Amino acid sequence: MSKRLRLGILGAGHLGKIHINCALSGRNWEVVGIYDADPVQAQKASEKFQVPAFAHLKELLEACDAVDIVTPTTTHYQLAKQALLAGKHVFIEKPVTHTVAEARNLLKLANQLDRKVQVGHVERFNPAFLGIKDLPLAPMFIEGHRLAAFQPRGTDVSVVLDLMIHDLDLILHLVKSPVKRVSAGGVAVLSGTPDIANARIEFENGCVANLTASRISMKQMRKMRLFQQDTYISLDFLEKQAQTIRLFATDAEQLPPLDQLMEFDTAVGKKWLQLQMPEIATVNAIQEELDAFADAILQDNRPVVSLQDGYEALRLAHQILKEIDRRLPIKTI
Repeated sequence: MSKRLRLGILGAGHLGKIHINCALSGRNWEVVGIYDADPVQAQKASEKFQVPAFAHLKELLEACDAVDIVTPTTTHYQLAKQALLAGKHVFIEKPVTHTVAEARNLLKLANQLDRKVQVGHVERFNPAFLGIKDLPLAPMFIEGHRLAAFQPRGTDVSVVLDLMIHDLDLILHLVKSPVKRVSAGGVAVLSGTPDIANARIEFENGCVANLTASRISMKQMRKMRLFQQDTYISLDFLEKQAQTIRLFATDAEQLPPLDQLMEFDTAVGKKWLQLQMPEIATVNAIQEELDAFADAILQDNRPVVSLQDGYEALRLAHQILKEIDRRLPIKTI
């Protein structure tokens, strides 16, 4: 039986409670305690999950091997820094920190102390995304829409850092090329920071990503479409579905079974078209990412979503915010 790691969870709000529940069901975690700046909130979570609430962060750090930080973004840096200096491995919800400089400092500290840090870009563990992990992926155009209804929770940061950053992490993971150019626009409608934003990201290899994020929509949507040579992939992160359409030359050496193909006329001659719905596993994405974090510690592997990944996504998000500010300065309501 593998070693069970002692986990302390920082933050007992809405998402914190979800993390507590998932960690309690995890393969290699023993949840030793909860800490929240609001002791009433911590006590409620303690009673609900039958896990001790710690009045002082230092005491919880002494009792655990790793921490899971599920607190407001503005608190991430100081909490992660304290945990790292105490010798703990760290899981941090996205966005990794409030500023790029904070993320850069955490990178230096984690490397110096040789601690594992994973960032909570949970869509990497979404069943729809996992369903295409074995496909040859080299997208040259990406389109993403992430829409949600307005919720006061989460408006401590802009929609770029709240919602779009999920897709920024995904495209940086998919496109193995440096960012060449960014253009963006956004509007603050109901809060003091952008509530709706669009970004066009161009990469050195020619790939273009067009992303839209809104937290003032009448319906929810979390979709991404990938286009590459002879392949179209559609991902629905909300419904946890994936669809692929692939074209094969009629004289291709390796063809799928003919009963899976349709003949299709193109401008360059006949091709075979294959429509597939990849098999989607039924998994809890948050539990999967927490289990992956434990595996990275126990097996001494690079976390699936590393601190470097979180830093790169945050840096791109701030490039987008800078472009939005340049085009239309945001005024606090």
